[in-house]
Amino acid sequence: KMAAVDIDMPVETEPVIRAQDDLEREAEGFKEQGNAYYSKKDYSEAFNYYTKAIDACPRNASYYGNRAATLMMLSRFREALEDSQQAVRLDDCFMKGHLREGKCHMSLGNGMAASRCFQKVLELDPNNKEAKQEKKNAAVLLEYEKMADFSFEKRDFRKVVYCMDRALALAPTCHRFKIHKAECLALLGRYPEAQSVASDILRLDSTNADALYVRGLCLYYEDCIDKAVQFFVQALRMAPDHEKARLACRNAKALKAKKEEGNQAFKIYNYESAYVLYTEALAIDPNNIKTNAKLYCNRATAGAKLKKLNQAIEDCTSAIRLDDTYIKAYLRRAQCYMDTEQYEEAVRDYEKVYQTEKTSDHKHLLKTAQMELKKSKRKDYYKVLGVGKNATEDEIKKAYRKRALMHHPDRHSGATPEVQKEEEKKFKEVGEAFTVLSDPKKKMRYDNGHDLEDDGCFEGDSGPGNFFFQFG
Repeated sequence: KMAAVDIDMPVETEPVIRAQDDLEREAEGFKEQGNAYYSKKDYSEAFNYYTKAIDACPRNASYYGNRAATLMMLSRFREALEDSQQAVRLDDCFMKGHLREGKCHMSLGNGMAASRCFQKVLELDPNNKEAKQEKKNAAVLLEYEKMADFSFEKRDFRKVVYCMDRALALAPTCHRFKIHKAECLALLGRYPEAQSVASDILRLDSTNADALYVRGLCLYYEDCIDKAVQFFVQALRMAPDHEKARLACRNAKALKAKKEEGNQAFKIYNYESAYVLYTEALAIDPNNIKTNAKLYCNRATAGAKLKKLNQAIEDCTSAIRLDDTYIKAYLRRAQCYMDTEQYEEAVRDYEKVYQTEKTSDHKHLLKTAQMELKKSKRKDYYKVLGVGKNATEDEIKKAYRKRALMHHPDRHSGATPEVQKEEEKKFKEVGEAFTVLSDPKKKMRYDNGHDLEDDGCFEGDSGPGNFFFQFG
């Protein structure tokens, strides 16, 4: 029997090498097909074939580069960024890979990282025009971001929106810029625009805490506080450290509680307490325009009850400044103007109300104010006699006698001609006033705003002297 002998068996390496070659050829075939679909702008199919090429040959940088280019055309920049980064990890001298990585960073709003990528391209090719331009764009993007942050600190929200619009032209898929813009639109009271931006983001990412916060902010500023709190709570569930959502949630709850407390005090006729509570509520969040407009109007109502009419007018004006469509504030201010005999201002407010809401009640209020304005421009016979508008017949007679004696020409015979003339004029006015107010029919017509001079009320022998001597 022959003993077993150890011998060197030949190792079959060729089939393995051939298999690797086959994979590379297959990968190249997939890449060529991908290129064909890319040229036809069928990016989904191109993506599929580049993926097959990568699966067959995962160490080839150009396959990742091509798939990154395809993903960029599909606006899938985060995935494109990962492929670009893998491409340059495999080949640090792959210029297109660095360029695509930079463009992905730009689109996603990372100007600093983009700038580094474009700098790397320029180190490999100092004359690369595309990299030079893109590096300039990255610097512009960083500048707009810096300006926006500064403007936000200064509460110049319009400037922030402007900067974010410019930045988004360079970084169209940056959620951070979109949210910053949406937040400022909400702070400017442009709620539908802000809602639209936040909703677009939430459609792509329903767990985006910033977008949930902005949705809540819009509802909060539109005085839908309960719904707003739900969004703030959801945002905090997604991001427990979201400081803005936490602060907004706290403010929303505090504002609602303080406003309701004020309303409750007003209902039980505790106007002083209601006034204080509305004042405290107004200090909670100066940015909440709609709720603060209501609070100013509520405080004006409490102020009017406390006879603080001038402050009530100021509060209504503040409410209107915040919301120039707030009919209730115009009506409240008009009533305060009526109560302070500022009839021209009252007419102006009632006209504004009637133009907006043509109801019979508003028409009646306007006509009343117009009548009071007309009456205010005539001689005020009650003021001439020094009596109130509800004076009795006896009170009118006594007041007439007192004023007639005070201004009678005989009492001023030793005065200068100027004084005599002035007193004579006043004496005549006293007579006119008594002529009207002592006659029930004339008094009624006068109180209703009719022009008595047109009715011939002062013709005949009813001069001031005759009335004076009746009481002699």
